[in-house]
Amino acid sequence: MGRVRIALLISGVFFAYFALVLNIYNLQLKKGQYFADRAEAQYQRAGFLEPKRGNIYFTDKNKNLIPAAINKSYPVIFAVPKKIKNPESDAKIISDILGLNEEAVKKSFTKPDDEYELLVAKANSEQVAKIKESGIKGIYVDSEDFRFYPFENLAAHLLGFVSPSDSGDKIEGRYGLEAYFEEDLAGISGKMDAENLIDPINGKDLVLTIDRNIQGRAEEILKNLIEKYGAEGGTVIVNEPRTGKILALGNYQSFDPNNYKEYKVGLFLNPAVQALYEPGSVFKVITMAAGIDSGKITPETKYYDSGSVIYNGYTIKNWDLKAHGWITMTETIEQSINTGAAFAERQTGHGNFYDYLLNFGFSDKTDISLPGELFGNLRNLTGSIRDINFATAAFGQGVSVTPIRLISAISAIANSGNLMRPYLLASAQPKIVRRVISEDAARQVSEMMVSAVNKAVIAHINGYNIAGKTGTAQVPDLINGGYTNQVINTYVGFAPAYNPKFAILFKLNKPKGAPLAGLTVVPAFREMAEFIINYYNIPPDNLKDESR
Repeated sequence: MGRVRIALLISGVFFAYFALVLNIYNLQLKKGQYFADRAEAQYQRAGFLEPKRGNIYFTDKNKNLIPAAINKSYPVIFAVPKKIKNPESDAKIISDILGLNEEAVKKSFTKPDDEYELLVAKANSEQVAKIKESGIKGIYVDSEDFRFYPFENLAAHLLGFVSPSDSGDKIEGRYGLEAYFEEDLAGISGKMDAENLIDPINGKDLVLTIDRNIQGRAEEILKNLIEKYGAEGGTVIVNEPRTGKILALGNYQSFDPNNYKEYKVGLFLNPAVQALYEPGSVFKVITMAAGIDSGKITPETKYYDSGSVIYNGYTIKNWDLKAHGWITMTETIEQSINTGAAFAERQTGHGNFYDYLLNFGFSDKTDISLPGELFGNLRNLTGSIRDINFATAAFGQGVSVTPIRLISAISAIANSGNLMRPYLLASAQPKIVRRVISEDAARQVSEMMVSAVNKAVIAHINGYNIAGKTGTAQVPDLINGGYTNQVINTYVGFAPAYNPKFAILFKLNKPKGAPLAGLTVVPAFREMAEFIINYYNIPPDNLKDESR
């Protein structure tokens, strides 16, 4: 009998041990992935597997880092539905406190075995206080990192913002640098395997070439300009012609990336790189550069202006509707004569002129580090070649460019004929794309632009050689064809003209009353140029200036 008991005891121990081993096998092998996934979900919710997104910094002239996009801890209010005892009554109280839809809250509270429902991200102090006062079990206040843009609207198109991905399982960059450098900024999430926790790898920081002080002043001047003239919008860009470094890039109307949900999607597009427009008379500078570099004209080449010229049955007139008689190419730039620009293009030759436009990059992207950049549009100059199309292109109508391409092309003239790739990261190195015109031709065109500024006076700054050119372009009528009575004003200039430290572009969209650029963007350029000269303490380069 004793032996039977011992045998039963041994058998019982064996079966118990076997059951334990089987259970361990089941847990570790069969259900191991289940528990690992569950643990990973819990860690993910708690933020242990989420990498810290890299920060974005502006700089200043002293190379100080100024936060432009950072991670900031905010209060969050969430529910653990399986711990809520009275879903219906509690949903009413919570929805009243937080201003939420009561039915939606009640529905989330009744989900079986649900361990997490976010109610409010970035909760304010009043909401937090009332939630704590309510004492409702299953409702909690914690903190979580969210993206924060300290300067709100400043450089918003440049920065972009972050929002939930389409699948809703992560946060990702939308528009601007946040999108373009998503992979660098986002980092790599951590993960759980059956045995180990693999830590996340935090995202990389971006240090920009954008100078906080220049950016701020540029956007302030642009905003004032738009409000003064009731314009629909505008763009400002400041760069270093010698390097391609972007010091400021802004648009108005703008948006606050902290509250992006309050704005229409169309406002997030960046007009500096994603909007094509006909630049108008600014383009005459490019026409002269092509003609002089090709040896077909010089600044002193003369042309008789009768006030109009006819090509393919179309009549081109000057903006002032005047005939100017014998004029030089320099006077053509000084007085912005349309017929003179058409003459310069005809002397250069259609094929040569088109090749120069290609060389300046007007059919290419600049490859600036921003999403969605557009190509220029030179279609009117291909296919069925007509003289009228080339004549109007000579003064910037019938061809389309982006603001970033236009300032890059004018900056090539400032930079002794070398076209640079524009860049935004302080860690990047200047890159010459190619030489577009000779150093001598660039010098001659710069002198023509300086002469234009000196004659017009408006952009002149005592003691400095300033090079610049206006453009007042009629806006095309995309429905009926032809042009409307609305205009786009542009001014591009650089200084000091023969050793430029900066170039500035101002673009003003559809100002009321269709004023000339000399009344709008030229004074804005002068104000911005004076600020930069004082900011960098740039010494005068024209000590013989009699106006000093």
